[in-house]
Amino acid sequence: MNSPVFRSRIRLLLGKRYYTLKRYFKWYFSGVRWANSFNEELMDYVVFRHKTPLIRKLKNVDMWMQYNKITNLKLAINRINRLVLYPGETFSFWRLIGKPSPRKGYVKGMVLVNGQVKADTGGGLCQLSNLIYWMTLHTPLTVTERYRHTYDVFPDANRTLPFGSGATCAYNYIDLQIYNHTNRPYQLILFLDDEYLTGEWRSNQEPMEKFEVYQKDHWITQEYRKGYVRHNAIFRRVYNLEGELIDDEHITENHALMMYQPFLENGGRE
Repeated sequence: MNSPVFRSRIRLLLGKRYYTLKRYFKWYFSGVRWANSFNEELMDYVVFRHKTPLIRKLKNVDMWMQYNKITNLKLAINRINRLVLYPGETFSFWRLIGKPSPRKGYVKGMVLVNGQVKADTGGGLCQLSNLIYWMTLHTPLTVTERYRHTYDVFPDANRTLPFGSGATCAYNYIDLQIYNHTNRPYQLILFLDDEYLTGEWRSNQEPMEKFEVYQKDHWITQEYRKGYVRHNAIFRRVYNLEGELIDDEHITENHALMMYQPFLENGGRE
């Protein structure tokens, strides 16, 4: 893992403008068939369902940021709930949601910048991209673009999913994109209640496979001038309806600079 590169404010602004314009060009001139159809009627079969808590007590994070996050999630969900991803189409997180702005009702919530917690308009939408990515790993859909978190900011208290199983996002160049190479449509369902953000991928046909996502080679290293770095690899077992293993796929690997002091045993390997 390379050390983070710290650049001047002007270079950061110019770089952001360049990658933003590059993304717009791809959206409008690449020839990709982007998903943009919705159906209020629910498809019959739930392929995978997952929920995540809306509020977590995090060290050194003001609670108002998390409450504001709920406002932002509601606005974003209104843009993508009940989307239908047809065969041959690609889902783009930011193309559908658009740029979060105060004019659209977005408020300041928690964002992570170079491993530091800050408040910015639209903060908290990473919880939505994380959920969609995790659900997609339990379907035959193909993730074609996903960015891992560069920093591991919070300890594993109450963690239920493997480290590195999320997808960070930043408008519009750090996107989450999903391609439907199958012969059936998939419908994205999202909603909030008082405690959870819940999502589903549905389809009009019964699922033919089941998926188990897990991590391998999870360890922590102490590296010169960087501190502690956390590593792992994400794999996926694929089973048929009889429960027989038919594939064991490598999905991705993660390397993140830890922003807290780990508890290490046996030389750092867990």
